[in-house]
Amino acid sequence: MPSNWKETPQTSTALQVFLIAAAWLVLISGLHYHFNYESTGRIVVRMGYMPVITNLAAALLDYASRESKGIRFEAMKFSSFSEMAESLRNGNIEAAFIIAPLAIVLHQQNAEVKIVYIGNRHESTFVYRNDLKVKSFADLVGKSIAVPMRYSGHNIAIKRLAEKFGMTGPALNLVEMNPPDMPAALAVGALDAYFVGEPFAAKSVTAGDAEPLFYVEQVWPDFICNLMIVRRDYINRYPERVQSLVQGAVRSGLWAKDNQAEAARIVSGYWNQSAELIQYSMNTPPNRIVYNKYTPQESEIQYLADLMVKYDLLKSADIAGLVDASWAGAANVSAIMDFRSVLQAPRSN
Repeated sequence: MPSNWKETPQTSTALQVFLIAAAWLVLISGLHYHFNYESTGRIVVRMGYMPVITNLAAALLDYASRESKGIRFEAMKFSSFSEMAESLRNGNIEAAFIIAPLAIVLHQQNAEVKIVYIGNRHESTFVYRNDLKVKSFADLVGKSIAVPMRYSGHNIAIKRLAEKFGMTGPALNLVEMNPPDMPAALAVGALDAYFVGEPFAAKSVTAGDAEPLFYVEQVWPDFICNLMIVRRDYINRYPERVQSLVQGAVRSGLWAKDNQAEAARIVSGYWNQSAELIQYSMNTPPNRIVYNKYTPQESEIQYLADLMVKYDLLKSADIAGLVDASWAGAANVSAIMDFRSVLQAPRSN
């Protein structure tokens, strides 16, 4: 620097701007590294999930990728679906195992997401407090019934049943409640019934607090509880990571079907539930969970959106561009043997 150089207000301001810009660049670069790589240099894909059977893949992928050398799939448990949705919007997670109708809402709010995978089906149960005299859905007039949220397939299913039984207006008292809170609320009498993904209903049943009124497959075959959405910008930038994620989810479900005890043991540590309760949920009634209908179909998402309009949950049934079945359709499902094979699919010729 020349000895006769003098700092002027203009040069001082320019220097400050340069230093701020440089610091911002360093911060952004650091955050990018933090959110995409572990200290070992491995790529990290963060998945939001709730601890229900339909989302077995989240915990199984996390466990399977802990010691592997490939992509690290990190499962992040949330206490509510709305919190998970905001985390996805803000870029804190790349993918979300989220309740199906909420994916449609996010799409219509321009959240730029794609449905890429359907979680295990037929894992939701409607239970009622066992001191009540309930023989059919019609006996629930005036009762307090909890659903996970307004934008849930459970809420829509109850509205379909209410329509079938001619229960209009305020005949049912529906309340929104986070699934982990439902068993305790029913046990103390704050709820009369609830409809939710397992193992939360089984928790009340096995504790002697509730009886099942119906299993979801009895009133809505192929019901979709949760599905996986991925941010569209992430898909565009990292398609190979998305394919690995979806393929791992598909393979983990098919592995769990034939290895229920081991799958229950693994996820119990993530869910803070006993392996016995989880395995009970996976097989009560026997063979109820459907693991092989994982490819999203636009027609069934459209049907869901149409019902949401019918029941005044949405103004529009538009789902254009929301469903992308190509990732699940391309998943290699051959040679699924021991647990390590969940992430080690043989290469296609």
